[in-house]
Amino acid sequence: MPTDHPHRSYEALVAEGASVPTEGWDFSWFEGRACEARPSWGYAVAKAERLSRATAALDIQTGGGEVLDFALGKAAEGAKAPRLVVATEGWPPNLAKATALLRPHGVAVVASPEDAPLPFADAAFDLVTSRHPVAPNWPEIARVLQPGGTYFAQHVGPRSVFELVEHFLGPLPAEQSAARHPERERADAEAAGLEVVDLRAERLRIEFHDIGAVVHFLRKVVWMVPGFTVETYQPQLRALHDRIETEGPFVAHSTRHLFDVRKPRPTPHA
Repeated sequence: MPTDHPHRSYEALVAEGASVPTEGWDFSWFEGRACEARPSWGYAVAKAERLSRATAALDIQTGGGEVLDFALGKAAEGAKAPRLVVATEGWPPNLAKATALLRPHGVAVVASPEDAPLPFADAAFDLVTSRHPVAPNWPEIARVLQPGGTYFAQHVGPRSVFELVEHFLGPLPAEQSAARHPERERADAEAAGLEVVDLRAERLRIEFHDIGAVVHFLRKVVWMVPGFTVETYQPQLRALHDRIETEGPFVAHSTRHLFDVRKPRPTPHA
């Protein structure tokens, strides 16, 4: 299968991928240049349904606010948006973008580093959501949930896009490969006193059609190849470009899992 950009040079494609802004989680720039299969559960629509039943909701690590914006818009179509919605974000460019995007919904976006305690009172929310948190802080999620409240989230799973990562970094140790395993996260959630109602996992195909898309992806999803720059990884980029030109799209696989987690209500004393 030929690349979509057969007449553009390596230098031009890399320069474009290196210049496109990376703020937020809008991936529309990749259209025609990279594609990723989506999980069967349709997280954004399912999130809208959960929001329509909530009274006070928190979205953790909201990114540029795009998924929450969509879900709140969908919930509002049925006039059932929550009375209170707040979000957290730690990266300043995303914080500014999410604040502007979510302001029309009345959502306050709070600056909060991903590894910091959540800046909210105990039992403040009946719904906590997150799409692709860097690392779920289960004790904090449990703390801010009301008894009977729900954490509904889509997480990145183990070895996600590792075909691409290992092209740049070489084979990774087994422990790193096992990170983000859904069963490990289940155990951590249960250790924090939460009940896992449902946990689903899927492995999904990704195609990169040109090296510019690879460069932009690695600049945007910065934890894939930490410290990535075009200059540092010039040999790997050139080799991957030649491979795409010769063999067609570079294929990798993402892993995703869906968590539906509940904070149990206290058991009445006999």
